[in-house]
Order: sequence, then C-alpha cells, then structure tokens
Amino acid sequence: MTSPSRRTFLTGFVVSNVISPETVWAARRLVVASKSDTEGSLAGAMIALLLEHLGLSVERRLGLGPPLIVRSALMSGDIDVYPEYTGNGAFFTGTETDPVWRSSQGAYDAIARSDAARGLVWLDRAPANNTWLIAVQGKLARREGLSTMADFAAAVRRGLIRLAASTEFVESPAALPAFEAAYGFQVPHDRIISLPGGDTAITARAAAQGISGVNAGMVYGTDGALSALDLVVMSDPEGAQIVYEMAPVFRSTSLDRDPRIRPTLGALFNGLDATTLRRLNAVITVEGDLPEAVAARHLRELGLLG
Repeated sequence: MTSPSRRTFLTGFVVSNVISPETVWAARRLVVASKSDTEGSLAGAMIALLLEHLGLSVERRLGLGPPLIVRSALMSGDIDVYPEYTGNGAFFTGTETDPVWRSSQGAYDAIARSDAARGLVWLDRAPANNTWLIAVQGKLARREGLSTMADFAAAVRRGLIRLAASTEFVESPAALPAFEAAYGFQVPHDRIISLPGGDTAITARAAAQGISGVNAGMVYGTDGALSALDLVVMSDPEGAQIVYEMAPVFRSTSLDRDPRIRPTLGALFNGLDATTLRRLNAVITVEGDLPEAVAARHLRELGLLG
C-alpha cells in the first residue's frame, strides 16, 4: 500500500494522494496536559472531556510535571493546552514584587497581555483564589472568633498560635513575611514548625490534629481537606498574597481549531468557585476517587456532557 504522502502514477496519469498541511493539522490530536497536583489533574481531565465532547481528538498528558516543565512544553508546541494559575505569571515574568499580581483582574490582564506576545491565549478564569493562606483549628477559631488575618495577627500577639508551614512559606518574602508586613505581626520562630516540603496535606493535618501543639497551618485556598479536617481559612482582606486563579492556557493556533472551545470551557471555569473546587478536590484527596471520574461526574451534573 502506498504512503498517503506520495503520488501514485497510473498509466501516465498522476493521482494525487497528498494530504495538505491544513488537513493534517485539523486531524491532529489536541494534547491536554496538567501539572502534577490534584487540582491540575482534575481541571485537565475536565478540559479533555469537554474537547472530546466537541468531537475533537484528544491526547492526555495529565500530571506531566511542575509548572516550568509544563509551560515549556506548551511554548515549544509539545502540548496544546493546560490549566495554569494567573499568579504564576509573576514568576514567569520575573515581576513578583509588582502589586498588580495581588489584584484578581490585574493579575489576569497582566499575564494574558504578556503571553499574547508568545502566541498563548488565556481563557476565562475560575473565580477561586488558590493562593497561600493560613487555616486555624476549628475549635480555636470558633472560641476566639478568628476569621481574618487581622484576627489571626491578634491571636499571634496573644501567644495563641503555633504554626506548621513549609520552609519556603516561612522564608519567602511573598508568603508569611508578606502577611506579617500587611497585618503588623510576627510569629516567633519557636512557635513555627518548619517543614522542608510544600505539602499542605501535612501542614493542614498537623493543625487539625494538634500535632506537636500545632493549631494553624499553611494551606492553599482550594485544598480539598479543609472542611473534612474542620479548619477555618483566614481571609486576606488586605490582599497580602498574589492571586492564583486557574484558567486554561492555549496555544493560539490550537485554539483556532474550533470556535466552540472558548465558550464551552468558559461555561465550566466560570462556575469553579472556591467552594466547588474544595468539594471536588476533597472527593479525590479524602475519598480516594480518581480525577477523571470526578471530572466526568461534575460535567454531567452541570449538563455539559449531555
């Protein structure tokens, strides 16, 4: 059998079986990737399922790696789309100290504008800030009326807090020091249990269970275990932290494949608020369900898979 990239000569006539580059591109699979975290795998699975529902051929590379690995793959064309957080734009552009990243709209506009020059398109973002936060043991928060970082600062000054956090969270100017500067407090070093990794499952569980006297822990805004562990997340009204809102990021040429992609994914991401993401993440991290199964069930509940 002849290759479709060749021309077959029959009795002096040329029969063209050449497939044009446009046809090849239209038939090529869209490669959907994600970083190697629970929420990334969940969002990547939902993106893949919706693209398949549109009739597009999809290849999954979920859990591909850390942010720089996945972003490099997107920029090189090895993948077509993955879910990313607006706040990571601060690090991609080397502008972490710019206050624009502490505003929801400002962060989105800044990275969307910067990435447009690289041929990347940010679609609608989820209204859920998955930034660094601090959560307090439920019984302590209720007894002392703690709900904001201002309340937390007052509790620190009264000697009520013992914090579990990663070394990065404790030392990075963008993390605990930013909270301390914004709310006028300082956690004494002997009141901090500093851990080498950044696994919030460990710091959250330490706070919930009072391990080594800990009653507060570093968490992310949409961690799934927060409700199950009876932890109260301290809100950040002063905007001390960079805003991390998740959105699908496409190569522009890949997005142009089908005009339905943008509104279809927008219908999903516009509804992924913090409460929803915490609930979905909890089904994976607490109940042990698989991201793809959780993704499919949620999309069916929304009526997005028909």
